[in-house]
Amino acid sequence: MKTLLNLSLAAMILTGGAFLYADDEREEHEHHRSSMVAQPVTPQEKSTVALYTKECGACHMAYQPQFLPKRSWEKTMKMLDNHFGSDATLDPQDHKTIQNYLVSHASKNDQMSDIKGNIALRISETPYFIREHREVSKKMVTQPAVKSFANCNACHTQATNGSYREREVRIPNYAHWEE
Repeated sequence: MKTLLNLSLAAMILTGGAFLYADDEREEHEHHRSSMVAQPVTPQEKSTVALYTKECGACHMAYQPQFLPKRSWEKTMKMLDNHFGSDATLDPQDHKTIQNYLVSHASKNDQMSDIKGNIALRISETPYFIREHREVSKKMVTQPAVKSFANCNACHTQATNGSYREREVRIPNYAHWEE
């Protein structure tokens, strides 16, 4: 009887591990696929991404456009004179180029309102982001090496490449992240 229990327990552990691994792989596949959408292909797209990275990345990470839906990017671009407390006004041609890039590569999921039902302007206000970071303590985020959720690449070591795989997460001053 004890042997049967041990075998059952071992089978349950193996099945659970396989399920978790498969779930992680599916998640990684989805992130990989979504990161491929915004990869510049033509010289013009590369030029646009370089402009976006230069202009927006000068103050914060140039977030992948897929993180917000079209209407969020449109609203964000309309408010650049007061972009979260800063004047981020752009040259009209650069504004148009960057807005077209963000809108054309925006998330197709327009269910990304913030938790109050408003158009999300901050990625960290979307239900998906909140769910994915629910186990990250305030202490982990507010430490000097991270500062805020806006600093994605402090913990997501491949964020600038569009990869947010859990196995690539390294929270500064904490052990390897495992959910």
